[in-house]
Order: sequence, then structure tokens, then C-alpha cells
Amino acid sequence: MCELLGMSANVPTDIRFSFAGLARRGGETGPHGDGWGITFYEDRGCRSFHDPEPSAKSDIARLLRAYPIRSRVVVAHVRRANRGRVALENTHPFTRELWGRPWSFAHNGQLKGIKRLPLGRFRPIGATDSEHAFCRILGDLETRFPCLPSPARLDAALPELFARLAELGVFNCLLSDGRTLYAHCGKRLAVITRRAPFGKATLIDDDLQVDFAAETTPNDVVTVVATRPLTRDEEWRDLVPGETLILRDGETVSRRAGRVVP
Repeated sequence: MCELLGMSANVPTDIRFSFAGLARRGGETGPHGDGWGITFYEDRGCRSFHDPEPSAKSDIARLLRAYPIRSRVVVAHVRRANRGRVALENTHPFTRELWGRPWSFAHNGQLKGIKRLPLGRFRPIGATDSEHAFCRILGDLETRFPCLPSPARLDAALPELFARLAELGVFNCLLSDGRTLYAHCGKRLAVITRRAPFGKATLIDDDLQVDFAAETTPNDVVTVVATRPLTRDEEWRDLVPGETLILRDGETVSRRAGRVVP
């Protein structure tokens, strides 16, 4: 299965430390060598990088590990292909525009029969069940909300949509519009929130340590979501299967269990 990495912060934050751990799992310390991608949000826009090469060997990934892009929301993914060939168009995160906002989506798991579900105007470019699920989510949102809804209405609607898709199989996902990060646990996700007093942390997959106290201010709040914990000396919390974690500005706004509405 693939691995996910997401970040929500209250100030533009450097994610190179966490990304270094994820990248090692892409073909070196893990079997996820079928491509990778990452999306950084900046103000109303976003920049995305994708590569069908293993992230542990990718020149683009090495560039990003050296280039301090600061962002308040990040969505990243390393792929182990099961649906769709190894190709650029099948690498996550997938991005689309809805209500004048750039949405990004990354998924871990398999969804049986997802391609039999009808779609609206959003159409997949590649062949993955994940991208089909993303298009389905956006189409359902647009049908329900012709105009941009309030954050509270989105926070209520998305766990229900996630729960519907989870009925088709394993559905771990990250979804963001640059304002909110939604993390849904179908089987496995872990989360950690870092705030003052900040300490040191060491990656599980790399002999790399960072002192967050030297990199942050006392007012910083950063939450990181990953398929598996990335550090060995911090206390991560496992999400409960079926739980949707809703994050804004690094803080947990809500923890919801999806409820399917007939």
C-alpha cells in the first residue's frame, strides 16, 4: 500500500525533515517505489511536484530536500502501484479546481467497483481508482454546494462522503483546498501536533535529527499526519478507523466519524 504525509500549520513551515523520512520509504526503507508527489500551498495557489521514479532515488526529491519551501498546508504521497501502471499521470496528489480553489487529494488503499460510480464534470486523467474517487468527491461536493460553502458545512459533508467510499474497500486519504486539511483513516493513519515547548526529534528511516526549538517561535503550531509515525522519539496518536481529522492552522478543528446518509 502507499504512504501518505500531510501537514497543517499556523505559519509557513518547512517540511523538509518529515519529507526526508517519507522519501526514504519510497524504494529504500520501504517498497513504495512506483512514483511520488507533493503539493505545497502558498496563499491562494499551490505548486506540485510529481515523479514516477522512486522518491529515494529521484533527483527532484533530492532537490526538494535541499530547497526550503515553506507552506501552511502540504499533501504528499509515495506510491506502491496496484491499480494503474507506473506513470506520471498516476502519481498522487491529484489536483483540480473547484469554487476557485485548488484541491489536492492523495489516497492509500483499494476501492472495489469505484469506476462503476458515475462522475460529473470532473474526469480522471490516469487509470487509478484513487483519482476516480477524487473526481467523485468533487462532483458530489459541487452538486451539493453550487457555490463555496462555509467551512462548517464542508466539515460536515466530507466525512459522510468519505464514509461512502470507505464501503468499497480501504480508504485512507488526505484532501485539502489550501485552507483546511482533511485526513480520513480507513485502516491506518497517525498524527502528531508540535507546539511550544518544542524539543528534538529523530527520523525512524534516516539518521537525521532536528531541534524544533531552534527552527520555530513559541507561537508556532504544526500538525503532521502520516501513514506511520516518522520519528522514533515523539508520541504519535493513531487515528481510529472511520475517523476524519479536520485541521486548520495546525489545530484540530474536529474529529468526526463518517455517517452515511441514505
